[in-house]
Amino acid sequence: MSGTEQETAQQKSNTFIPIIVIAGLFFIFGFVTWINGALIPFMKTINELTDAQSYLVASASYISFVVMALPASYIINKIGFRKSMSLGLIVMAIGALIFIPAAEARTYWVFLTGIFIQGAGMTLLQTASNPYITILGPIESAAKRIAIMGIANKVAGALGSVIFGALLLSGIDKIKEQFEVVDDAEKSRLLDIMADSVVMPYVVMAIVLFALGILIRKAPLPHVEESPIEELKSGKTAKTSIFQFLHLWLGVLALFLYVGVEVIAGDTIIAYGIALGIPVEQAKFFTLFTLMAMVATYALGVFLIPKYISQALALKASAVLGIILSFCIVFTSGFASVLFVASLGIANALVWPAIWPLALNGLGKFTKTASALLIMAISGGAIIPPLYGALVDAKKGELIIEGVSEVSAAAEASSFGYWILLPCYLIILYYAFSGHKVGLKS
Repeated sequence: MSGTEQETAQQKSNTFIPIIVIAGLFFIFGFVTWINGALIPFMKTINELTDAQSYLVASASYISFVVMALPASYIINKIGFRKSMSLGLIVMAIGALIFIPAAEARTYWVFLTGIFIQGAGMTLLQTASNPYITILGPIESAAKRIAIMGIANKVAGALGSVIFGALLLSGIDKIKEQFEVVDDAEKSRLLDIMADSVVMPYVVMAIVLFALGILIRKAPLPHVEESPIEELKSGKTAKTSIFQFLHLWLGVLALFLYVGVEVIAGDTIIAYGIALGIPVEQAKFFTLFTLMAMVATYALGVFLIPKYISQALALKASAVLGIILSFCIVFTSGFASVLFVASLGIANALVWPAIWPLALNGLGKFTKTASALLIMAISGGAIIPPLYGALVDAKKGELIIEGVSEVSAAAEASSFGYWILLPCYLIILYYAFSGHKVGLKS
C-alpha cells in the first residue's frame, strides 16, 4: 500500500466514529422535525384552525432558526462543538415537556411555544453539527458526508411521521363525524381527549433527549478546525468581512427557499391528500412517501458524489427536476398529484448537501458565522408553508364565492397553492449554475 493510500485509509478510520455519532444527531432532529406533517392536521382539528393558522406549527419550529442561529454561533465559539450539541439536546427536551401543559389547556400558543423551544435546541444542534461534518474531511466529498446525514435524518423522519400519524391521527375521521351530531360541551370533551393523546409521546421524547444530551459529552468527537482563507495573488488577505462573500449570501437565499419547498413537500402532503378526498387512514402515510424518496436519492448521492458527479451538477439536476414536478403537481389531480408532491423528495434530497459546501467554500475563520447564517436560512420553513396556506385559503374563498362546493374548492385551492414552488426552484437553479461562483476567484 502506498503512502497516499495509507493516509486515506487512516483518515477514513479517524472519521468513521464521528460520522456515526453525528448521523445519530441528524436522526434525532429528523424525527422531531418531520412529525410536523402529523401535528398540522392534528392541531387544526383540536384547536379548530384555518389552513393558514395550522401551518404556524411549521413556522414556530423554523422561525427559531432566525432567532437563535447567531446566538448559537456565539455559544459554539465559547463552549465548542461537543458541549453545544449536548446543550441543544437538553433544550429540545425542555420543549417536549411543554406539550404537557399545552395539552391540558388545549391552547394553541402554548403548543407553539413548546415547538419553538424545540426548534431553538435544534438550531444549536444544527449550527454545531452541519459545519462539523462539512469540515471533518475534504470539502470535495462534503456533500457525500452530508448525504449520509440526510439518510439518517429522513429515515428518522419517516419513522416519526408513521409513529405520530398512528398516535395522533388514527380515528380522527370518526371523531370529526361525531362533531356534527353532538352539543358544544360534548365536542369540547372529545377535543380534550384528543389533545391528551399527545402527552405520553412527548414525555418519552423528553426523557430520551435528556439522556442523549448527557451521553453526547462522552462521545469520541475529535477537534476540527476550519481551513484558512485563500490569499489574493497580491499576497493580501482576500476577505475581511462576512459581507464580502457574495456566494455565501446567495447560498443563504437558495437554502432559505429550499427549506421552504422541502417543508411544503413533507408537511402539506397529508392535508393535501385529505383535501382531495383521500381518507385520513391512507393520507397519514403520505409524508412517508416524500421521505423515502429523499432517502433513496441520498443513497444515490453517497454513491455518485464526488466520484461521478460534482456537487454543483447534483444541484442543477435537483433544481430542474423540482421545476418539472411543480408543473406536474398543478396540472394533475387525485392520487397522481399526491405522488408528484411525494416525488419532490427526489428533487430536494441533494440540495442541502450541495449548497452547504458550495456556500462555505473559502470561508476560513468566518465558517462558524457563515454556518449560523445558513442555519438562519432554515427559517424558509417558517415563511413559505404559511404562504402556501394563505394561497390555499384565498383561492378557496374565491372559488366558494363563484359557487363551487366547499369540497371541490378545497381540492382545487390546495393544488393551486403549489404554484409557490416554481420561483423557489428557479432561484435554486440560478445558484447551481452561477450563483455559487459569484465573488470567488476562478
